[in-house]
Amino acid sequence: MPDELLRPTIGAGVNMSVRPWRLMSQTYVAFFGGVIASTAIAFLNSGRLGVDAAKRRLILLSGLVGLIAVVALFVLLDDDADLTSGLRVSSRVVAVLCFLVQLRIQRPMDRAFQLRGTEYGSLWRVGIAVTVGGAVAEFLILFLVTVLR
Repeated sequence: MPDELLRPTIGAGVNMSVRPWRLMSQTYVAFFGGVIASTAIAFLNSGRLGVDAAKRRLILLSGLVGLIAVVALFVLLDDDADLTSGLRVSSRVVAVLCFLVQLRIQRPMDRAFQLRGTEYGSLWRVGIAVTVGGAVAEFLILFLVTVLR
């Protein structure tokens, strides 16, 4: 299978009126919003870039693995006296690692987008909303894990 950059029709199957977001701007969403927020933004952006369905499923899979890792760290750090700071740091590390995997999946099509010479869209509104929503969802999941234990 040839590389995405070598496809003859770069914009085929992509809505050209919806601009993708810069990949590195998604780092902030991953750091402040967690794995859920990072995965949501990466999945939406991959659709805007025209990433094929199999690779978009890999983005979701990496997010699921990251969320399982955050929950596992939460359970392992439950006996730690300084739970909140250890969990915050470890969950951010996991979120950024997941983002790096998701970035790698999006990068070839992002390069193709850059070759078109069009501008990126703004991530401010969507990014803040998804960051807050992802952080709340992750908190609720960890709260449920605590209650169910």
